[in-house]
Amino acid sequence: MPFPRFDRNKLILKPLAERKHDLDHANFYQLNSPIPEYQHVNLEPVSARIANAHRNGKPVILIMGAHVIRAGVGRMLIELMRRKIITHVAMNGAGPIHDYELALIGKTTESVARYIRSGEFGLWQETSEINSHIVKAAKDGLGLGEGLGRAIAEGDFPHKELSVLAAGYKLRVPVTSHIGVGYDIIHEHPNADGAALGATSYADFLVMAESVTKLEDGGVVLVMGSSVMGPEVFLKALSMARNVAHQEGKTIKSFTTAVFDLMELSGDLHQELPKTDPRYYFRPWKTLLVRTVADGGESFYLSGDHKVTFPNLYARVLAKLDGK
Repeated sequence: MPFPRFDRNKLILKPLAERKHDLDHANFYQLNSPIPEYQHVNLEPVSARIANAHRNGKPVILIMGAHVIRAGVGRMLIELMRRKIITHVAMNGAGPIHDYELALIGKTTESVARYIRSGEFGLWQETSEINSHIVKAAKDGLGLGEGLGRAIAEGDFPHKELSVLAAGYKLRVPVTSHIGVGYDIIHEHPNADGAALGATSYADFLVMAESVTKLEDGGVVLVMGSSVMGPEVFLKALSMARNVAHQEGKTIKSFTTAVFDLMELSGDLHQELPKTDPRYYFRPWKTLLVRTVADGGESFYLSGDHKVTFPNLYARVLAKLDGK
């Protein structure tokens, strides 16, 4: 006999109009907004690697946590996608939710502390429609990111110009979503379909692995604010890509990785720490900065708030490509 299961049909979902939002699109960067001051020794070489990758037709894969969306840098990211400088965007499961809500109402982000007390956290009517679009994407054989991007691009979303998902769909730049079941608020909803979530996110994983196959000889992988999803998805995708490459007498080792995170790190970031050091378990260090580039790649680490680091990276890359 199966164990008892929670009855989702008992849940009450409320309209987004009743939710207090922490983020409003009015506070997000415009393309001509002033760039905040930021200095880091690795900003110049990382910008140069991205510019060179673009000039040489090599991929630049951005793997990011949802906080990058919440940092208000969406317009800058979309511009880099439009110019085919960033060739693939990989999000976790929360990123598309923020993207969808921003496109729909121009606002996103709720206070967990406020709404978890009353059992309202995550249970919003309009947000639940994401699940319906995912089911349709599964039926149409699309990945989760492409399916939601299509829904936003072709639907009635007043702020769709803010949507990274819609931009990816229109520009034919892959935007993928790599979920963990139970991680995201849409998994609470009565219309969540585990089979559709799994099928579409797994399709996205295969799209990601295909992008990784093209990294050799100058590609770039950026991981921004993702301490688990980013390193782990990239690690598996790289292993798959190298398995096939080795069969063909090829290699995938001459590429650059760069990690952007809030944590201040010290010491030799190109050496793996012993397991007795708690920092050993910070996956971006051992996976992106050491293990995946050990055979000939190079890696960089930049610390800081995405509200500051991303605009500076954006400005520096465009300056290099536009000859400024």
